[in-house]
Amino acid sequence: MGGVSGERKRFMAHNMVDLCWKLSVCFFCYQVVSGRVKQEARYVAAVYEHESILSPNPTAPTDRRSALELMGRNLDIYDQQVAAAARQGAQIIVFPEDGIHGFNFTRRSIYPYLDFVPHSDSVKWNPCREKYLFSDTEVLQRLSCMALKNKIFLVANLGTKQPCEHTDPHCPRDGRYQFNTNVVFNDAGTLVATYRKHNLYFEYAFDTPPEPDYQLFDTPFAGKFGMFTCFDILFFEPAVNLIRQYSVKQIVYPTAWMNQLPLLSAVEFQQAFATAFSVNILAANIHHPTLGMTGSGIYTPVKSFIYHNMDSYGGKLIVAEIPVISTDYKTDLEHNERFRENVHHSCTTSTSTSGDDQVCFTEGQEAHGKVSEKGNQQSPPLFYAEMMYDNFTFVPVWAEKGELQVCANTLCCYLNYKRDVLTDELYALGVFDGLHTVNGIYYVQACALVKCGGLSFSTCGQEVTHATALIDFQLWGNMSTPYIFPLLLTSGITLDFADHMGWKNNHYFLSKNRTTNGLLTAALYGRWYEKD
Repeated sequence: MGGVSGERKRFMAHNMVDLCWKLSVCFFCYQVVSGRVKQEARYVAAVYEHESILSPNPTAPTDRRSALELMGRNLDIYDQQVAAAARQGAQIIVFPEDGIHGFNFTRRSIYPYLDFVPHSDSVKWNPCREKYLFSDTEVLQRLSCMALKNKIFLVANLGTKQPCEHTDPHCPRDGRYQFNTNVVFNDAGTLVATYRKHNLYFEYAFDTPPEPDYQLFDTPFAGKFGMFTCFDILFFEPAVNLIRQYSVKQIVYPTAWMNQLPLLSAVEFQQAFATAFSVNILAANIHHPTLGMTGSGIYTPVKSFIYHNMDSYGGKLIVAEIPVISTDYKTDLEHNERFRENVHHSCTTSTSTSGDDQVCFTEGQEAHGKVSEKGNQQSPPLFYAEMMYDNFTFVPVWAEKGELQVCANTLCCYLNYKRDVLTDELYALGVFDGLHTVNGIYYVQACALVKCGGLSFSTCGQEVTHATALIDFQLWGNMSTPYIFPLLLTSGITLDFADHMGWKNNHYFLSKNRTTNGLLTAALYGRWYEKD
């Protein structure tokens, strides 16, 4: 009758859909090949901030059975959290330092808590499937089975032991090494990496390994990961050297970090490290607020998913999807080496905004060596106060807007600022250029704009958690080290991101057009590793 049959219509419709699909695929392929569409690999990561069940008397002797019973209670919680993370699509999960056995042991009292862990390079081993290959591996077996059961990469920290011969010049007198160790299991439960903590923090139960570990492991979803533990993050070995030598862009980081404001809060420094080295960091901390221990997160150079809670108890699981960072670190390293040679810098910035919107100092805005504060007849006075156990030189930030400078030793810090509203809060610009000697020995160069604890100069440097002042600022300093960690912490221990940062004429700068919350700390925290 001149019409098209129903079967014919279905056939034509099917062919049309098929043609459209093929055209769209070809167009997409053309876009990818021509560079018009940029594919971004992503993965789902999890970290768990764990309120560990602790031994009531960690220095008292105990037996292996009792130690396994206590550790088993913590591992029961791990088991639940691994399953919860896997249900949310996580491909890797990280647990904190000391989360299984606790802390404050002596060398003798921790011994029943230690597993034997063969070096991952020496043997391919699946503890869940090969339970009787080695003795004293009950903790490893449980962790391996969690990874296998949930098809997830798992990173955990535990105490380990390794016998040694007295012919080894480093072998302790009791004939064994005791290490603070991270272990990594792949999604089949196989042990793929072990890392022994290098920079111990008053951990008398453990030994420092004879040489730094540079431990890497490969994943099918994000490529190569590196790892280190807690206090390691402040030192060149192994953290910085690992990134330099192996171009690592994904880091797993178990920690048991005690927060110290205003410059070394856990989330503050974890974010600064991710930003400084353009890496992703999966950081899991212990949760014990009475000890000042909280602060975990999943960090990229431009975005963070964090947890900081000093007011309540219990653990916290963080799950987030983040991009795989694949940029070769050598580009940044070459820039740092040029800085060491005092070559004049171009306006290179790292920014959280579009790459087309990078603004640096214009002529006349660079450090000019003058101390002034617009609107004030007199220059504000210098004063000294202790901050982070170091003697900082400060100048008060009194006015609604102004330009300030403060110097110590070879370091001069400069601030150009404007407050949104002049609040009844005292801020100060501080400088420190010297060897830090309390709870660790390391050389620091710091330029810091901080909120003081009160209205008197003596309160500057105190720990403060809340502020209301919204501030536009440019902070810069003539740093002598290329390793600068940009800190930007706001009220309630929340993080903000700089609009621009980078090198200009041998000065490092950090700028922000109005903080999102009241400003607690804006700082350039430089580590001059060679002078440690």
